[in-house]
Amino acid sequence: MGRMMGRSHSQRGYNKLSARKVETLTEPGRHSDGRNLYLIVDPSGAKRWVFMFRWKRPGAVGSGKMREMGLGPLTGVNLQRAREKAEEARALLADGIDPIAHKRSFEAIPTFGDLVDVVIEEQAPGVRSEKSVDRWKRLLKVHAAALGPLRVDTISVDDVLSVVRPLWTTNPDTAKLMRGYIERTLDAAKVKGFRSGENPARWRGHLERLLPKPQKLIRGHHKAMAFEEVPAFIGRLRTKTSIPAQALEFLILTAARSGEVMGAVWSEIDLAKKVWTIPGPRMKAGKEHQVPLCPRALAILAEMAKLRVEDSDIVFHGAKPGHPLSTMAFGMLLRRMDLNVTAHGFRSSFRDWAGEKTNFPRDLAEQALAHAVGDDTERAYRRMQGLERRRKMMMEWESFCLRLRKPSAEAAE
Repeated sequence: MGRMMGRSHSQRGYNKLSARKVETLTEPGRHSDGRNLYLIVDPSGAKRWVFMFRWKRPGAVGSGKMREMGLGPLTGVNLQRAREKAEEARALLADGIDPIAHKRSFEAIPTFGDLVDVVIEEQAPGVRSEKSVDRWKRLLKVHAAALGPLRVDTISVDDVLSVVRPLWTTNPDTAKLMRGYIERTLDAAKVKGFRSGENPARWRGHLERLLPKPQKLIRGHHKAMAFEEVPAFIGRLRTKTSIPAQALEFLILTAARSGEVMGAVWSEIDLAKKVWTIPGPRMKAGKEHQVPLCPRALAILAEMAKLRVEDSDIVFHGAKPGHPLSTMAFGMLLRRMDLNVTAHGFRSSFRDWAGEKTNFPRDLAEQALAHAVGDDTERAYRRMQGLERRRKMMMEWESFCLRLRKPSAEAAE
């Protein structure tokens, strides 16, 4: 029956070629398989497939122009695949679509990885800091690397979940941020005409039906150490001489955020005035923040100065000289110390200590944490008047953390 059908097809003028004939043909020229599909044998012996057709725009007069569309070399496209491609082209023609134009538009659709580069380049000027841009790149290039080679018009919900879900319960903040960046990139793909339909990374009414709600995960995510345990922890921490360990101690003593410490540069630090001034673009609230430095924080900076990398302004550099610590450095350090707490949680430890063990006003502790208190005018006044008051509070925090009897006389001056 198969042989009869094969003869019947050949008699009808298509499926003229066989797989063996395709492999053994050596005569240069154009060899028809029927229905406008040809195998071209070049004088060099190379073989390639073409689809020949007449094209005219819908409504145009005349028979149209003869065109030739390449379907690929024989080394990459066998006879069966060539016939499938020719059939796809015929279907497009039947719908009034130019298969060559369609192929060009299809090939012009970028991969997710390529579009990420374009979107970041276009939108980076509006991002608050270079560190935020680096985080954006890292989340999409490293954590979402599996999406990189996929064309943006083919990315599905399953593709998005394959990179988001593994982090969703173990590192929800990172997962949420990454999902948002993926959504942003695919939104750009739609605006640029590279895809259509719903965004597979959309949260509301979409992924929220497939993943646990963030609120259930975030509760306790910034798990804090009880402030009473902080002195013993710092005692353990000071047995380590690594830069991450010293940076974490500096974070605790200054009640700063991880990103603020990791991004600290020498130009922000005034050793004479014992003040660390963090510019607005690096702060969560976008406002400049001054941090009074206690003696131990200054001692840590002195140690970092000995390790300073030439031509680099970074205070706490990472494994690669001249580059900041990895965003995972503190988490890895705490896990190695068998602690189920986060670096961010030490801000809560400080806040609890200030509220339960001191008589400093609540607003002063909030200022130390760079939390907004009052309106703009009131905050400006507090910044001018509160630095030295906060210095006394941070001195007492240092004394508590290091189990000192009282703040050092030198720092209290």
